[in-house]
Amino acid sequence: MNIYESINAIMQDMGAIGKNKTNIQQNFKFRGIDDVMNHLKPLLAKYKVFVVPQVLSYEREERKTSKGNNLLYSVCNIKYTFYAEDGSNVEAVVTGEGMDSGDKATNKAMAIAFKYALFQVFCIPTEEMKDPDADTPTESSKKTEIVLTDEQVKELYKVAGDKQVSSLVVDKQVQKKFGCKVQELTLAQYKFMLDGYEKLEVKEGK
Repeated sequence: MNIYESINAIMQDMGAIGKNKTNIQQNFKFRGIDDVMNHLKPLLAKYKVFVVPQVLSYEREERKTSKGNNLLYSVCNIKYTFYAEDGSNVEAVVTGEGMDSGDKATNKAMAIAFKYALFQVFCIPTEEMKDPDADTPTESSKKTEIVLTDEQVKELYKVAGDKQVSSLVVDKQVQKKFGCKVQELTLAQYKFMLDGYEKLEVKEGK
């Protein structure tokens, strides 16, 4: 069977997946990634379908919780290719986000991306909020997070200055675009501004 027939056969053969996990912090039921994989794995094997992931892009930031603890935040854009036995395939690109105080932020981002790729490809109905791992770290507001180092702030002003953009203008542009001070930019926002100034062309005589 080609991949389209295989996916349709799996959908017809697949029963409901119950919400057997509980998010203790926010007290709601959800289907975990293990529930989905355990339910689909026999069907994928039966109809000879397998999935290959490819991380297309990856971002990682360090944030602060409301208690002042470090919190790592990862965002992954991942392409999942579903192959049938004859080599035919379809692709699904999804974004996964994960937060963790240790080394599992990327693991969580990849798990949630795969979970929702399966939900959407196989049309599994779901109403639950994003998990993963049944806990939701409390994050402070972005304006109270100081992510950049003094060296990064100086580098941003220097790169802008080299393109004849004053520090005062930089401050105004950051405030207008992100609603915060330069020192309060997240790493992703900092990279966005830095890249913009690096690509800025300065006309002669200006």
